[in-house]
Amino acid sequence: MSVVAVFGGRSEIGVAVATRLAAGATVVLAARPGPMDEAVAACRAAGAARVETIDFDADDIAAQPGVVDAVERLVGPIDIAVLAFGVLGDQALAERDARAAAAILHTDFTAQAALLTVLADRMRTRGSGTLVAFSSVAGARVRRANYVYGSAKAGLDGFASGLADALHGSGVHLVIARPGFVIGRMTAGMEPAPFSSTPDQVADAVVRRIRAGRGVELWIPWPLRVLFAIARLVPRALWRRMPR
Repeated sequence: MSVVAVFGGRSEIGVAVATRLAAGATVVLAARPGPMDEAVAACRAAGAARVETIDFDADDIAAQPGVVDAVERLVGPIDIAVLAFGVLGDQALAERDARAAAAILHTDFTAQAALLTVLADRMRTRGSGTLVAFSSVAGARVRRANYVYGSAKAGLDGFASGLADALHGSGVHLVIARPGFVIGRMTAGMEPAPFSSTPDQVADAVVRRIRAGRGVELWIPWPLRVLFAIARLVPRALWRRMPR
């Protein structure tokens, strides 16, 4: 029986991934204190053999090793860990308030890198496991319109890329998902960008890659890989006018 742990277990993408991996598995949904009934019910309906919840504050880096310990004491070694937490933040506020900018960077980069380090170390010691980190096309070439969020994703992408190389040959597989605009709660009220996707579409692509057991970079949808290869060549004078 595999153990699937979703850190950010109340997020739309996290729950969508969990339900696709749930059949016959033990699923742990780690999230800030709050209602989890809907997410738990979805995993049970998808065939999970066992569903557990655990309190998890991603920004409390000092507590992360203890949370992972608690998960593994409760259900055993984690086979698949999905880091599905993050914030979009308020770009306008972050341009005026250094603390707001730092908070976005902390959640979307520092806390992610710290938890990846904890999980990778455990999995490397065991010689097996799968990690999923959610980068974004916003980090492929950072835009003026959302440069705080984009720079956090650029940092995470670089960290995860290096970690994936460090894990090569260890038996641990790291998937770096790079979705474009995702239509969901986080982007409610925003105009969808070209090549947008839904949480279900993102989850489908991620789970296919997990089951394939190979390949690190995952663009969702795949045409974005070509688009952003071209985007790197766009002159800065034009790029700075690009919308979110």
